Amino acid sequence: MKYLLVLSFFLFAVAVQSHAQQAQSPMVPGFGGVYEIPDADLLPDPSLEYRMVIDATSGPSDPSEVNPSLYRLARTLNLHAVGGVPQENIKVVAVIHSKATPSVLSNEAYQKHFKTDNPNDGLIRALSDAGVDIYICGQSLLARGYAEDPLHSDIKVSISAMTILTEYQMKGYALMSF
Repeated sequence: MKYLLVLSFFLFAVAVQSHAQQAQSPMVPGFGGVYEIPDADLLPDPSLEYRMVIDATSGPSDPSEVNPSLYRLARTLNLHAVGGVPQENIKVVAVIHSKATPSVLSNEAYQKHFKTDNPNDGLIRALSDAGVDIYICGQSLLARGYAEDPLHSDIKVSISAMTILTEYQMKGYALMSF
């Protein structure tokens, strides 16, 4: 009887494990893993063009951690991809400002300010490789004292976050705030 109980438990554990999924990150490899939901009642329409402008303002509580705004952006891209939207139908512009500002510094500048490598370096590169245009608010660079620091090579500078957000919304981009 005891043997049968142990065997039943083992078989149950194997069955549960076989149904467990691994997180996927098809559009931003290595970042923002998501799970496929095969029985979902609503999936993104793969025939639509998804245009998003991302307002990224949050920063990590510890400078050695990845910026949560950038991580959520990676998840958003991966969710659309797992949902069946082709990459060419996903257009994303992100603007970094407020507490997220230091995330876009070059690794050397980040080390100077925080005594640690920039944990966002690979994520920014992966987002850029996925086609995301990433801007830093020039106002935030000045106001937060980073104007003289070099930026990550995949970052562009805008006059402000506000002008990007209004411009892209007027162009039909959906606003998402992280």
